[in-house]
Amino acid sequence: MHRRQFILQGSMAALATGLDLSAVALNSQGRIFTVNGPIEPSQMGMTLVHEHVMVDFAGANVSTGKAYNPDEVFDIALPYLNEIKNAGCKTFIDCTPSLLGRDVRILQRLSNATGLNIITNTGFYGAASEKFLPDSIKKMTAKEVAAAWIKESQSGIDGTNIRPGFMKLGLDGLPFTESIEKIINAAAFTYKATGLTIGIHTGKGGEPALKELEILEKNGVPPKKWIWIHAQNETDLTYHIQLAKRGAWISFDGISSKNVDEYITRLKKMKSENLLHRVLVSQDAGWYNVGQEKGGKFRNYMDFFTHFLPALRKDGFTDLDIKTLTERNPAEAFRVS
Repeated sequence: MHRRQFILQGSMAALATGLDLSAVALNSQGRIFTVNGPIEPSQMGMTLVHEHVMVDFAGANVSTGKAYNPDEVFDIALPYLNEIKNAGCKTFIDCTPSLLGRDVRILQRLSNATGLNIITNTGFYGAASEKFLPDSIKKMTAKEVAAAWIKESQSGIDGTNIRPGFMKLGLDGLPFTESIEKIINAAAFTYKATGLTIGIHTGKGGEPALKELEILEKNGVPPKKWIWIHAQNETDLTYHIQLAKRGAWISFDGISSKNVDEYITRLKKMKSENLLHRVLVSQDAGWYNVGQEKGGKFRNYMDFFTHFLPALRKDGFTDLDIKTLTERNPAEAFRVS
């Protein structure tokens, strides 16, 4: 059976358990869930909150997909992860979602080989015109979708005992389709059963982000359990300030050597509003691209250390500011309680 089919069938099998959403709860007060099990938030240390090891752009409903060699992916990614480990990184959050190249076995191997804490996710990615949503979602209710995600959180992903540390969703912009509203509602059901934080890739600015939080709050999700992923796509910082003041996490996660000044400007504004404690920062770097020879061009993860952190210090950000952005905030954002 092709791996993509296995994932889809595994998700549907979870629904056959008759899972009672109201009765499910994880015994995970104040823990961070890595591919090697739970750790204390204080053990996260310097964290990259949004990166990728591997991505497969074939699409959720492609019957054959593109095969990849796990050993080749491991060998190619390993030196890049060792490089950031040596630079002081302790935790690496892989944001590749289900049906878009998530392979938790490779992530666990890389964690064991490098000593990095690596965190994976559950959820569905509805951006890119819903190319990565399975056709089966149209016949499912939000609670049925949530049941599959809760099953991964309880029992492990793809036949392993590896549990997700957060939810990763994706959407383009307004208006939301029925499927997009369904996965947002499913995320709310999953949060109430598991405590997992909900990160939503938001492709087109502040208005979709406002709508996401509106739906989540109506379903009982507090703003502090929602991450606005790719918030840098919105240039009007009034959205960021408004949502951060409500308690949401604002993720500026496209940092590179070429745009450091742009990110420093955003962070200075957030600091002036006393909102640095609601901000996450990362690069969206990597990755092994399935279908390309030897995974194509892999963008390393070092700009954060060689360009971004020195620029923060040069612009007057204190050691406490930097620790807030890179240690305190990730530990708080991804804490399962």
